[in-house]
Order: sequence, then structure tokens, then C-alpha cells
Amino acid sequence: MSTVDLVMPKMGESIMEATILKWNKQVGDFIKMDETLLEIATDKVDSEVPSTAEGTIAEILFKENDVVPVGKVIARINAGGNVSASPAPIPAVAAPVAAPIVQPLASSAPIATASAGTNKFYSPLVLNIASSEGVSMSEIETIPGTGNEGRVTKKDILNYVAQRKAGNITQAPAPKVESAQPTVSQIAQVETAIPAAVLPTGNVEIIEMDRMRKMIADHMVKSKATSPHVTSFTEADVTNIVNWRNKIKTPFEKKFGEKITFTPIFIEAIVNSIKKFPMINSSLEGNNIIVKKDINIGMAAALPTGNLIVPVIKNADTKNLYGLTKEVNLLGGNAKSNKLKPDDTQGGTFTMTNVGTFGSLMGTPIINQPQVAILAVGAIKKRPMVLETPQGDVIAIRHMMYLSLSYDHRIVDGSLGASFLTEVANELERFDINREI
Repeated sequence: MSTVDLVMPKMGESIMEATILKWNKQVGDFIKMDETLLEIATDKVDSEVPSTAEGTIAEILFKENDVVPVGKVIARINAGGNVSASPAPIPAVAAPVAAPIVQPLASSAPIATASAGTNKFYSPLVLNIASSEGVSMSEIETIPGTGNEGRVTKKDILNYVAQRKAGNITQAPAPKVESAQPTVSQIAQVETAIPAAVLPTGNVEIIEMDRMRKMIADHMVKSKATSPHVTSFTEADVTNIVNWRNKIKTPFEKKFGEKITFTPIFIEAIVNSIKKFPMINSSLEGNNIIVKKDINIGMAAALPTGNLIVPVIKNADTKNLYGLTKEVNLLGGNAKSNKLKPDDTQGGTFTMTNVGTFGSLMGTPIINQPQVAILAVGAIKKRPMVLETPQGDVIAIRHMMYLSLSYDHRIVDGSLGASFLTEVANELERFDINREI
């Protein structure tokens, strides 16, 4: 009988650790090949991890809620047959269980918390430990991180807390001056906004937030605390797009085997506009503006639970309309069937959400950190509009759509935000109704 080592799988280039949520098997249990062994969570998604061997669980090396580095042995299986005893890396994890989203979709990026001089990123676990131990955000930023790119890990924060309790670290007094940046404890108080003393009365139902909803709430508060949000609005006449799609959707599906929606057309317009206003495709790290040369567009997609996740179309500027359509359909379909991979939600540089899918005319979305802008498109509605013609002004029924852009006012001012938004609207209105497929 051979022993197979199962290791924590690599779930994306930027993910170096994961939290064990639940073991589905215990020591002594029999497990089949590809059967779910445990559930894990990262800053991106929650995922089910399958077994790479068949046999009996001989040893489980980590407990639930432990944070484990990628590549670390997490369990051992006694397997029969010709199974190698060398460590067997678990392949790409199975379908995500849930993921954080940005309102009206949730952020798929790590939780961001900024101070006056920095813009570092901390995992939900580190922030929760800091909140429970009364560690201020200014203190966290002084902790040397041993994780990837200097990231503060669970071990780092626990070691800091232990050193402080032992008197080896003097806790800095809370500043008396007002600050625009809330502490971790203050943020936690916002997230648990219902006071313990206030009990609901009358005919009510109390529903405890699940882990995903708690993460969504956390991301929303952190994004608002990090970026001063400004939202600009405009409208676009998308009559040509509606008529063109109605004309070509059947032959498009026959030619390419894909159903074309409005989403890839909107993404194409966004990509063309980003090329003209590249500062929209950036992030802020301390006092440095990082302008992204890759254009990776995140889009809101529905999960079976009804929540939204943000899969990313990588290098969207290199794809034609067919390529964008194929990516949109693939990522959207995988989201609905819980088949998204962790890497599918990483690397976004700009996000679009279609609030019109739910019947809304417009929305004020919250920025998907660490990006600096997010675009919402509303429902397409027929409205009477004044058109200028060579014969004079006329009133005609047109397909109109509102667009709204929320942006980080630290680096995107009103001129840039409004100019970019106007260019997206112009791109949509200039759509060629005679375009070939």
C-alpha cells in the first residue's frame, strides 16, 4: 500500500495561501478519485478541492480555519495499486462555491485598506484578527509581512499580537485628530451595524448572513473607505445596435455557434474608449499611479445563488466581436453552472456591470478595488427623442440607455471621468448598422 501526499493547490498566480473552510472527509474515511475532499477560501473565490487518489484518509495535517500556503501537504491517503508515494499536486480546483462581488456586483479583488501614505492589501482573516485584538490600521501597516510581495499573513498578525501582549511592543495611542481613514475596529462596527441591545419586534424573520454575504459587506465598506467615489451619468442612443443585433443574431449563431448579446458590444466600446483614456485603466499604490497596459475587463455574472461574481476577460483589446462574444458566453455559462476557476476572476483592470439586466434604468456602482473606475449600463428603453435632420428637427422613437461611471476621485478628476464616459456613449452611438459579421 502506497501513501499519497495531497498538497494545497495553486489557485492563481497571485494567490499564495488559502483558508480551509471544511473537511468533507475525516481520518479513516474512504475517498474516491476526484471526490471532494475539502472546501477552501481565498480572497477571490471559495472552492471545492478534489482528491487526486483513491483510498483511505490516513492523516489530516491542518484544521478548519487554518491558513495554508500553496504547495503545503494538507493530507495523506493510503492508496492501493501502483500509486506513486511522491507528493501529488491537486490540479485546478473545482467549481467555486461563492465569491465576493461589487455593488451591484462584488469585488473579486483582495480586500483593500488604505492609509494616508500607503495602499496595502490585507486578507479578511488578517483584518478580522486585527479587529478582535484591537489592532489599529496604523499598527497593521508597521508589521513586516512575510507573505507574497510583503503581504501580512495570519502568522505575522498573531506574532505581533503575542509580542504586544508580552509588552515587547508599545501600542501607539489613538490619534486625537479626525482622520478620513477609519480604523479596523471602526470598519468592523460599521459592518455589524445593528446594536446588540436593539432586538427586532413584531412579525419578522431573522436571517444570519452567510460567509459570502459577510465578505460582500466587507468589500463594500473597504472600497468606500479606500476611494472617494464620484459618479457621472450620460445617455446613449443605441438604436443602431438594437436593430443590428436583431438583424444578425440568427446568422451570427449559425456562423459561429454563439448567441450574441449586448454585453460584448458594450465591452468593445469600453475597450476602444480606454485606448483613448488610458488613465481609467489604472490603480493607485501609495503615491504611485500604476497605468495598466493590459486591458482586462471584468463583467458581472450571475451565480446559481442569485449573487454576482466578476469573471475577467483577459486582453480584451486583442479580441474581435466574435472573440468577446465567445468569452462572455463561456464565463457567464461557467458562472451559472459553478464552473468558474479562481484564475477566471483575477487580473481585472476595469469592470462593467449591467444593472439593466434587473430592470434598473441606472445605478451607482461601487469601485472594484484596486481598480479606479466601474461602468454601469442600464436598461434599454424606447423613448421619444428630438433628432436633427437636414429638413429640420423631428421627434422619433429611439432605443435609449443610461450609463453611469463611478470613479476614484484621488486620481480620476471630473474632466477625465466625464470625458471617458462620453466617449463610451459616442462609441455606442457611432455603431455601424451595416457592419459585417
